[in-house]
Amino acid sequence: MQSKAKTVAEYVASLPEDRREAIEALRKVFRTHLDPVFEECMQYGMISYVVPHRVFPAGYHCDPKQPLPFAGLASQKGHLSVYLMGIYAPDGAQNSLFEWFRDAWLATGRKLDMGKCCIRFKRLEQVPLEVLGEALRRQPAKDYVEYYLSAMDARTKPAATKQAAPKKAASKKAAPQKAALAAKRPAKAASSARQNKPAAKKKAAAKR
Repeated sequence: MQSKAKTVAEYVASLPEDRREAIEALRKVFRTHLDPVFEECMQYGMISYVVPHRVFPAGYHCDPKQPLPFAGLASQKGHLSVYLMGIYAPDGAQNSLFEWFRDAWLATGRKLDMGKCCIRFKRLEQVPLEVLGEALRRQPAKDYVEYYLSAMDARTKPAATKQAAPKKAASKKAAPQKAALAAKRPAKAASSARQNKPAAKKKAAAKR
C-alpha cells in the first residue's frame, strides 16, 4: 500500500496513532545508527533512506532518476515493514551480513518473517531494535555502493555466457560437415585411381 504523501512529515501524520509511534521509534533507530551520508526521503510511497545522487550519480538501475535506495519503512494494510536492501542476497549469492542478521535476530527468540529484503511484523515489540541498529551501522554508504555494484556485475555475467553459447553450437554443427567432406575425399581418390589403371596398362604394353 503506497502512500501519496510527498514528505516524511506528511506520511507520519497520516498514520493511526499506534502505527505512528512505531514508525517514529524505528526512525529514531535509523537516525542513530545510519551513516550520515544516507538521506531520508519519500520514495515509492514509503519512508526511504537513500544514497543521494551527489554521492552516487548513476542512481537506481530501475530508474536512474531515483537515488539508490538502501532501506525503507512502511505501514502496510495488515503489518509494518522494514526494507533492508543491503542484506538482500540475490540469486542465492552469499551475503555475510544477511547471515549475521538472521542469526542475531533469531537468537533473541523473536520470529523473523522476512522475504527478499522485507521484514514484516505487526508490533514494534516483535523487532529486536538493537539488532536492527547494528545491521544499519555495519554497512556505511561506501560499502553499500560497492556491494550494489558487485551484485549488478554478477547479474550481467550469466547474460554474457548465454551470448557466447551459440558460437559453441555453431562449431558443433561444423564438425559433422567436416567429417562428411573427409569421407568423400577417399572415395574421390579411389575413383581417380580406377580411371588411371587403363592408361597405365596401355603404357606397359607399348614398352613391350
